[in-house]
Amino acid sequence: MEEALAKIRPHTSSSLAHQKTPATLLIAIESTLHEQKTDLSPTAYFAALLTTLDGSIQKKDISLNDGDVLPAELYLLALVVPFVPLPVVRNNLSTLLSLTAPLFPSLDQHAPALRSQLSIYLTIFHSLDRPLLETQGIRQTFASILQLSIDQRPKVRKKAADLVKDVLDNPPTPLARHPYSDQVAAWLTSALSEANAGPFAKAKPGAESSLHVLALLRPLLPNLPSSALPSITKSLVSLPRLGNVYLSQSAYSILSEIFALPLEHSASGVGEQLSDILKVILSSPPSKSDATLCAAWVQVLGDATFAYSVIDSFSCSAELGKVWKSVWNFLDSSDPTTRKSAAKALDVLTRCFSPRLIESAIADADETSLIRKIVTQVTKAMNSIAFARAMPELLAVVSALFSNLRYKPSKASPTAAESLLLPIVSQLGHMRIQKGFDFKEAADATLSAAMRVLGPEVVFKVLPLNLEPGIRQPGQEPRAFLLPLIAQPHPSPLGHFVSYFVPLSERMFDLQQTAATQGRLSEAKVWNVLVGQVWSGLSGYCFETPDLKEALNPAFSQLLSQLLYSQSELRPAILKALKILVDSNLAISASNAPLTSLASLTPQEAAANVAFLRTQVESWLAVLFNVFGSNGRDSRGMIGDVITAWASIGEEQEIHKAFDKVVQLLKSNLAMCQKVPATIAIESNDAGNMTTTSQDILILLLPYLSPADSTSLFDLCLTPEVLNGRNNGIQKRGYKTLAKLVDGGKILVDSEIVVRKLDEMMDGLTPAAKKDRFNLLALLIPLLPPFAMHVIPALIPEAILGTKEPSEKARGAAFDVILVMGRKMSSGGVVKRSMVDGMDEDAVDAFPAKASIEEFMTMVVGGLAGASPHMISATITAISRLVFEFKDSISTNMHSEIFMMLLVFLSSANREIVKSVLGFIKLAIHTLPADLIRPHLKDLVPTLLNWSHDHKNHFKVKVRHIFERMLRRFSWDEVYSCAGEEEAAKVLVNIKKRKDRAKRKRANKPDEDEDAKEPTFSKPAAGDAFEDVLYGSESELDDDSEDDRPASQVQSSKKKATEYGARLWLDDDEPTDLLQGATSKIINSGLNRRRKPGQDAAHFKTDEDTGKMIIDADSDSGASSGEHATAEVVGSAYKESLTSVDGFTRGPNGRIKFHKDTKKRRRENEGAEQDVEMADGEVQETGKAKKNKKTPEIKLGHEFKAKKAGGDVKKGGVDPYAYLSLSQAAKKGGRGSNKIGIIGKR
Repeated sequence: MEEALAKIRPHTSSSLAHQKTPATLLIAIESTLHEQKTDLSPTAYFAALLTTLDGSIQKKDISLNDGDVLPAELYLLALVVPFVPLPVVRNNLSTLLSLTAPLFPSLDQHAPALRSQLSIYLTIFHSLDRPLLETQGIRQTFASILQLSIDQRPKVRKKAADLVKDVLDNPPTPLARHPYSDQVAAWLTSALSEANAGPFAKAKPGAESSLHVLALLRPLLPNLPSSALPSITKSLVSLPRLGNVYLSQSAYSILSEIFALPLEHSASGVGEQLSDILKVILSSPPSKSDATLCAAWVQVLGDATFAYSVIDSFSCSAELGKVWKSVWNFLDSSDPTTRKSAAKALDVLTRCFSPRLIESAIADADETSLIRKIVTQVTKAMNSIAFARAMPELLAVVSALFSNLRYKPSKASPTAAESLLLPIVSQLGHMRIQKGFDFKEAADATLSAAMRVLGPEVVFKVLPLNLEPGIRQPGQEPRAFLLPLIAQPHPSPLGHFVSYFVPLSERMFDLQQTAATQGRLSEAKVWNVLVGQVWSGLSGYCFETPDLKEALNPAFSQLLSQLLYSQSELRPAILKALKILVDSNLAISASNAPLTSLASLTPQEAAANVAFLRTQVESWLAVLFNVFGSNGRDSRGMIGDVITAWASIGEEQEIHKAFDKVVQLLKSNLAMCQKVPATIAIESNDAGNMTTTSQDILILLLPYLSPADSTSLFDLCLTPEVLNGRNNGIQKRGYKTLAKLVDGGKILVDSEIVVRKLDEMMDGLTPAAKKDRFNLLALLIPLLPPFAMHVIPALIPEAILGTKEPSEKARGAAFDVILVMGRKMSSGGVVKRSMVDGMDEDAVDAFPAKASIEEFMTMVVGGLAGASPHMISATITAISRLVFEFKDSISTNMHSEIFMMLLVFLSSANREIVKSVLGFIKLAIHTLPADLIRPHLKDLVPTLLNWSHDHKNHFKVKVRHIFERMLRRFSWDEVYSCAGEEEAAKVLVNIKKRKDRAKRKRANKPDEDEDAKEPTFSKPAAGDAFEDVLYGSESELDDDSEDDRPASQVQSSKKKATEYGARLWLDDDEPTDLLQGATSKIINSGLNRRRKPGQDAAHFKTDEDTGKMIIDADSDSGASSGEHATAEVVGSAYKESLTSVDGFTRGPNGRIKFHKDTKKRRRENEGAEQDVEMADGEVQETGKAKKNKKTPEIKLGHEFKAKKAGGDVKKGGVDPYAYLSLSQAAKKGGRGSNKIGIIGKR
């Protein structure tokens, strides 16, 4: 609210009356509230505005012109009311209604005030309960607002429509539907009936009013009672007969949304009308040339048919043929939007195929059934020239047929798609390999749908791969494009891969080896890629495979194991398949979904598969462990996922065996690591690598270990051999294992003993393991009993120093430990000071103390007595974090003591300490109460000013930020009075001037339109509140330069595709048959821009004897050649200014630095001048240029030209050849040609 009011206050000096009056009224109200010493709360504004409004009405000052008081009062009231608590609004409801309700008639002619009134009533309706909603006056007011929702004024209409929608969306509790929904439905029905009363094709106001009714109806559909839908639907169906195109389009669109509602569960009766609705819609098809109406008409036809099929599939089947025929006629439309809508509608119609209809099509041999006719129609269309431009949409319809004909009469029978659509698959495969077929991506998407429904076993019988040269028949094209499609889930059994693809991959591997041996490396690479694609398809066979027990036999398992060991390129595909094998069967066995004929596996069969896989867990874990150890750390992620998947189905005994083996390996390698001499790096030792590998495997097995195994592993890791080893990796994994075991909750941990053991092993800690050690401590400290708080002080120095670690993650973990210790101390307990390390038992302060956050702060503050500046700085940072986290729990006295104590360090000569203190002061000014900081300003401000001119470590900027924050919380006089000497106070004066300048700049900005919004440029938050406060502030200097930010550049819109983009592709070698296979000759002009083989070579002549291309170096160049070369020279002026002797450059400060006259630069300039030749002779011959005109010539291939040589030395002389692309040599510029020699000579 304050943000909105702040935008109004500056308008007191506005020249516009409707802006000045609300601002003046607001200032007057706030002055009154200040005089009464009342807080500027929404409730106070609300009460003051109600009183002001009552006074205006009592005085009969109800004029509504610009600058009058009543519109200003309504405007401010509308702004404030949404922020007033609803109980306050309810208590003053009678007053508010008595003041505002009589104003409706007079407000009708004043749109701004009327919009304010509507905003007020939105809050009023939210505050009403059901009894008040039923009162006559409230209902009458709502009826008036409902009538405004079709007002001719757009802003009034939108505000009223939003109010109606908002009211219906928020019914009073506990009602599920608003009581006014029946009234709204009756009003909408009446309005639609009036629209249907007579034609108004020429009466514009009537049509516009009906469009407004439809615009209101669309968002209200989900909130209307189901009993009102039949009458609304009947009226909507009748609207298109009135002849208004836009009205018809809106009516059809809303009908589509009605049919998308769950009609089968409603008592609406719309389902009973669907048959009549379909007949009415079918009887009035639009013209194909009407692009506006066609898309909406076919969409509503499809949606109505689908809704009909859900309610009465038998009756819908009888009408489906007529609907399909009507929609099909629009598939070859010239309008792309109509074609896409028709394809979408046909997709919806394919979902209306009932099992009875599909079974009749399967049993039909004479092609008299509907689905058989549809398939025949689609097949003919794929070869028809009429559907050439609709090929993508036609292929989308074919994909829909595959997806919706996966029905099986029985589990053992083939799918309906296999019985009906195989000819389409064959035809599509033939089109896909045709030369010049432009829709290969769409064809691949359709073949992918076929592969997903039919499976590779069926598809490859119709479309053989034809990959092997020895088996492929002459004239048959290879179909390698089918291989990537088998990686998706499909119904083919795993046995098909074993019997078909495994031998094929072995033969292709042999061909690869043969080609590599004979030096045909390109061919070998092709076979290598094909083998990889074959094994990538293994994962598609592992989804819901029914023959798992037979296919995953020992021979195939051994083959997979060997490939995992030996073929690193195939390893990811096999690992993915092994993981899917487990995950898919687990998901199905745990599923409670009802069984259908489409399911390949039942939950019982999937459970049997899981039981079979469980018998192989031990052997597969052994294989995966070996593969895991033989791979580098960067490539172990996927192997670890597979190990986790297989371990999740293992029995406890099998996991225990695997665990024992890995633990024995870990112990033996740990012993070997201890024997490695100190002079040898443990990281490069095999024993160290095997140790870390064993630890990684154990971390993967942790979630599946028994409590006994978890305890033994915890004891093993909590030893000096692991936590004090010289290997960074061993320490890190040891701490990580301990943390995961503690977090898992499977073991009982005596946290006090564990923390003491960890403290004893602190000396051997490596920097790389600190993050994981902090994470472990953060988990152990909450487990400490209340009587063991004396352990915490020993951990404080380590955690404090951890906040200065170079690693960001280690620093974050150290802060977490400090906060965890603070929360543990806050929860209560006893600190036995006599048991604290280093404390004398007979000391005076050795008596027990109660654990609290202030006691913990006292412990942390002890770090300020550290011997090193590093420790003192870290302690100050830790105190800052604790103050921010526990600011509400720490007493005011302790806050003051801490502030005074740290203020002393601001005068330190050590910059590291001062930097931390500046961070604390910045946080304190932002977080702590102003009354707590105010007494210390006289000491704080002069000390800060001493650092205001220090540029090192950005102290000047930091101090300026602190003063800017300070001036936001304290007055200028309070801060400036503490500045002291005049020189230092100049910093504050400068900050004040910049702030005032920023305010003036904002105040002088021109008033903008209320709908216009400027983009805000705010720094992204760091994600942590403490980090945001400490580092996320912006200086006022940055705020001042807000106007200088460049506006975002508007990207140019992409060109739309042309409607008539289809073209006939002609081949000079064969005639075009427009009756059969014509679609393969159709291309899109926008898609035909790809380079074709040999298109550059076609620009040159060929020597008949040798067959070599002749690149003519002596052909004449037209006048445009000279002009083009001249333009090149003119365009190179900038480059010459940077490189020539006479040129210069500018330094970072803008100073000019002239080039030195060096030998190298003179040589480059001479070479550049030699490239420019006189072309007077040729120009004079053409007679198109003046005499003595220099025409520089582009040196084609000059970048390859040697400095002194004239070409390659060969037998018989020197050949002036260079490596140059044919496209560069064949390039033509302008109208003429600039053909020159390959090395730039004529």
